[in-house]
Amino acid sequence: MVNSQVADKEKLDAQTNNQDSVATIVTTENNKKYTIPDSEKKIVYSTQNLDLWYGENHALQNINLDILENNVTAIIGPSGCGKSTYIKALNRMVELVPSVKTAGKILYRDQNIFDAKYSKEKLRTNVGMVFQQPNPFPKSIYDNITYGPKTHGIKNKKILDEIVEKSLRGAAIWDELKDRLHTNAYGLSGGQQQRVCIARCLAIEPDVILMDEPTSALDPISTLRVEELVQELKENYSIIMVTHNMQQAARVSDKTAFFLNGYVNEYDDTDKIFSNPADKQTEDYISGRFG
Repeated sequence: MVNSQVADKEKLDAQTNNQDSVATIVTTENNKKYTIPDSEKKIVYSTQNLDLWYGENHALQNINLDILENNVTAIIGPSGCGKSTYIKALNRMVELVPSVKTAGKILYRDQNIFDAKYSKEKLRTNVGMVFQQPNPFPKSIYDNITYGPKTHGIKNKKILDEIVEKSLRGAAIWDELKDRLHTNAYGLSGGQQQRVCIARCLAIEPDVILMDEPTSALDPISTLRVEELVQELKENYSIIMVTHNMQQAARVSDKTAFFLNGYVNEYDDTDKIFSNPADKQTEDYISGRFG
């Protein structure tokens, strides 16, 4: 399942002819690092001088970015700019692509996830992921939610029942599904399937939730429900969300990073990005002049 999801990763822009002009924007201040000093919230992820290649394609270039806990951080930018690649680097899922090479560091809770001794399994327990297309397993709703806990050794039915209810309540869908737990998740609507996938993610009690365009395949009503859920979840989780929808980023996120040609072009409070961006290319993108 995971391999098929990664296989359709975004086709990153292979052109590098305009690399120098982009570097001028981003690196004129000695490779600008987006840190967040004097914040009351802790840094959950600190990306330091990250470069990533798919074969010869330099997909991410000198990424320096600090992400706060219990915030919603939106990742925006045109197709092929490296958004999905970046969040898949945060849980090392990008390594499922054979040609991938990385340089630099990603610190999760002050530990470099690329260290040889760092457990990918532990990382993916702490960092859950919700994909663009709802991807429930071809099993009952109950079995979808309990899959992760069972994998981690939980067998007691009473405990599993409690996990199912807690997770579905956390995904704001318990009342809709409590009488249908043993029906196949494929019979649900797209919006319900996506919230079941979120509940499945919550069942393993992650610290961070990565969302790769989680509402792009949903209708407007389902999209609104997921957006409301994201706002509720940030009380207990740190959420990093890729979106092409500028209105969505403005509605749900606390901070926004604008990626362009593999760089972080600008990163700031969402209100600042959308009302008074520091960079002309950021302004052009969010106003619809390109992208």
